[in-house]
Amino acid sequence: METKITIIEGPPPVFEPVQDGWALSLTEGPSSLVNAVTKLRTFNGPELVERCYRAWRSYETMHLLYKNEMGLEQEAPIQAARTVDSEDGHVLLLWVYLDPEIVEFEIDHGEDDGTDDGFDL
Repeated sequence: METKITIIEGPPPVFEPVQDGWALSLTEGPSSLVNAVTKLRTFNGPELVERCYRAWRSYETMHLLYKNEMGLEQEAPIQAARTVDSEDGHVLLLWVYLDPEIVEFEIDHGEDDGTDDGFDL
C-alpha cells in the first residue's frame, strides 16, 4: 500500500499552526511534535484522502514527502486529511506532525504586513 503523499513540483508547502481544538487534542500527551496544517492544490484530492483512510484502517502511518527551502527531502506524518473543491480544482488540507527541531515560528503581532504568518521550514 502506498503510504506517502509526495509533492512532486512547486514550492515547499507552507505550514500554519493549528488553531482547531479537535486537532490540538491529537497531540495531547508526552509527544513533543508540533501540529500544523498545510493546503495543497491537487487534481485528485478525493483519491488522496481515500488513500489516507485506507492506510489508517490498516493501522499504517501516512506521510507527506516534500522538499524544504534548501531542496532537502523532509517527511511529516499526516494526522488528518480533507479535500475541498475550489474554482481551480481540489485543495487538499493536511494536518501533520512536525519535528520542533526544524520548525521556525513567526509571531503574529496583529499587524497585516502582507506576509504569511505560518511556519517556515
